[in-house]
This record gives sequence, C-alpha cells and structure tokens, in this order.
Amino acid sequence: MALLPPSTNADYRGSRFSTWFLCLSAALTIVPGMIHYFLPDGGAGVIAHMDLTTRADVIISLFAWNGAIQIPYGILILIIALRYQSLVPLVLLALILMQSLATFSAWFWKGSHGDHHPPGHYGHAVFLVLSVVFLILSLRPQRAQSELIA
Repeated sequence: MALLPPSTNADYRGSRFSTWFLCLSAALTIVPGMIHYFLPDGGAGVIAHMDLTTRADVIISLFAWNGAIQIPYGILILIIALRYQSLVPLVLLALILMQSLATFSAWFWKGSHGDHHPPGHYGHAVFLVLSVVFLILSLRPQRAQSELIA
C-alpha cells in the first residue's frame, strides 16, 4: 500500500485556474503557518501589532497552535491541487466554509472589538470571495479542445 494512491487528475473536468488557485491557497496557508509556528512571537506582535503586555504566553501559544494546524493543512491542499484534482471542488468548498467563519468572526463577532484588524482579517474576506469564484469555475466543465479550435 502506497502512501499516496494513484492520481485522480484525469477525472477532473473543471478549470485549471481553480487548481492553480488551490496551489496559491496552499502557499498562503503554509507560509503564515510557518510564521505563526517559528517566529518568537508567532507574528502576534511584529505582524499583527497585538498588545503582548498581558498574557503574551497564551497569545504566542495560540499562534503556534494555529501554525501547527496550518502547515499540514496547507501541505494537504497542495497535494490535492497537484495530484488529486477531482477533489478540488470539495476542498474549495471547505475553504469557503473556513473563510466564511473566519471573516464573520473577525469582522462581526469575536474578533470585531475595536478598530484594529490584523492582515489576516482582510485576507480571509478576499479569499472568501475568490474561493467562491474558483469553486464555480471548478464545477464548470472545460470546453472540449475541438470547440476551442473551431
């Protein structure tokens, strides 16, 4: 039994732009994950400009925990984008759910206290919209080559 089953790319009929968007999403999940996990303050102070004078240990621990989740999740997204493209629509749907929850929380619920919004708050909102667009593209079959030539 192999670690990775055979590729399903031949079964994917959606837009190649959606697979490339998924690769970008993977990179934009892995890199922040590495920042959250490996920077001394997890990016809480130097990037998000959070006040770390109170309970810095808890904040930095939560950032590291988030990074520990983001890194393998991003790698999984990248593997799907490159090798299991028949799952692209499903992963895009999961991204939409994740970005919807994060955007709602950041702007209207738990993270909406005051005027301070770290870069991730904006990124979630932008990627929510883009994920919807690329989900639609992933569900539309590509035109046959003969249609493109004619």
